[in-house]
Amino acid sequence: MKKEYDGMGPVSGFEGELDLFLRARYTLVVVVTLEEERALKAIAEVCERGRRPCLAWDLADGFEVLSGKPGNLPVAKDPLTVIEQVEKADGDITFVLKDFHDCWSNPQVKRKLRNTAQRLKFTRKSIVVISPTRTVPEELRNETEVLELPLPDAAQLDGVLGGLTRTPGIKVDLTPGGREKLGQAALGMTAAQAGRAYAKAIVRDGALDERHIEAVVREKKEVIRESEALEFYPVHETPDDVGGLDVLKQWLRLRERAFTQEARDYGLPAPKGMALIGIPGTGKSLTAKMIGGLWRLPLLRLDVGALFGSLVGEAEERTRRALRLAETVAPCVVWIDEMEKALAHGGGDSGTSTRVFGTILTWMQEKTAPCFVVGTANDVSSLPPEVLRKGRFDEIFFLDLPTAEERAEIFSVHLRKRRRLPGDFDIARLAARSEGYVGAEIEQTIVDAMYVGFHQDREFTTDDILTALARQVPLSVSQRETIGALRSWMREGRAQSASFDEAVEAERQFVVPLEPLGH
Repeated sequence: MKKEYDGMGPVSGFEGELDLFLRARYTLVVVVTLEEERALKAIAEVCERGRRPCLAWDLADGFEVLSGKPGNLPVAKDPLTVIEQVEKADGDITFVLKDFHDCWSNPQVKRKLRNTAQRLKFTRKSIVVISPTRTVPEELRNETEVLELPLPDAAQLDGVLGGLTRTPGIKVDLTPGGREKLGQAALGMTAAQAGRAYAKAIVRDGALDERHIEAVVREKKEVIRESEALEFYPVHETPDDVGGLDVLKQWLRLRERAFTQEARDYGLPAPKGMALIGIPGTGKSLTAKMIGGLWRLPLLRLDVGALFGSLVGEAEERTRRALRLAETVAPCVVWIDEMEKALAHGGGDSGTSTRVFGTILTWMQEKTAPCFVVGTANDVSSLPPEVLRKGRFDEIFFLDLPTAEERAEIFSVHLRKRRRLPGDFDIARLAARSEGYVGAEIEQTIVDAMYVGFHQDREFTTDDILTALARQVPLSVSQRETIGALRSWMREGRAQSASFDEAVEAERQFVVPLEPLGH
């Protein structure tokens, strides 16, 4: 959305919003960011365009000029005096207060700031507080407008790189395409973090080239890890690493180019996400990882448990920060594992979990950034009904016990993963004898057979795997009632089978014997 800037041309985003607030005579604005230097630069540019004098204040250096010629600088060494000087100042002046959020706990400062904010409504003066969090005292919320400075986009990060290239002695050997990829790799970092990552590569190797794209990605992984609630997963899995699930794979392949500009030009919206519901061990987590590899997108796992902190408002702030970071990294895949645990909410924590739950659901419904959400769940009965409501996910897939054909494929996948040729084993016999086993259980029988062969200093065989199958009690037996309830939920038409299309499913009798052969 673009806004006109006092005849100075169209301005969008943060600067446009801030200019609108100042022209509308908002008296108290809190700018939320960790990038103080970048925020000061943006505020100064807004004031220069609007021909407004701008002064900044901090506890160490007092007042300084950010833009314009405001005349004699006021003198103030403490927060109360600062507010008094703001009231006494003449003219159309914007005051930027650094670290002022540290004063929120002082009742006298809060009262004085509230009085001043109310009086400034009849002037053309404004106060801008730069804060790392959205937390504003209850007493000041009615007087305050909160504005977030988003993390830099690809163009702004390219500007950081441009600043480095103008430094004498700095060598940058990047094609236009390589430069674009480098900027994409740095998305999700602050301008300072990206600048340090670029500088580190230059100092280490004497130049910056396309070899360093992966190094920047590694730096970004560390930044995302520090967010506490997001984990950057490496994506190596491909559809060949996932046995069966042909319908789900076809659905994903149809959307493989959905995040390209070509798709936007065609008029296609970016897909919102999918829910994977089903029996434990059937490959839901593996599928989430496979999507990142298939679409060549970053995979971020949202750890909802890590969102909760001990301080009031900390969980909500962490949630918003994590979701903003995901949007900055976009296009990406956001994986919410075990949704029934992650999105459970109750009344035993003063409503914190309910607010976090609501924030995540609202974001899933209304997000415009290309973040593809993959939610996995084992116990659908524990999921609040609003989670699976239409609009949050494009499709809900059910992952059932694998069929004989899928079991054969799963055996082949895991044998190849362990550098064995499936042709050296009786795959058809293994598939027949493993009825009722899920993929994770099949993988474990191969591992168990390998231990036997290794202990006896020989290659493991089909018979070793069959012996391991006979010893194992699968979930289809130990959790027969739970699996039966899940299948009943599927039969009610609440989800699409990940393995069979609707026509085949209608012809197929949806009852697979739960008692595995050999038991």
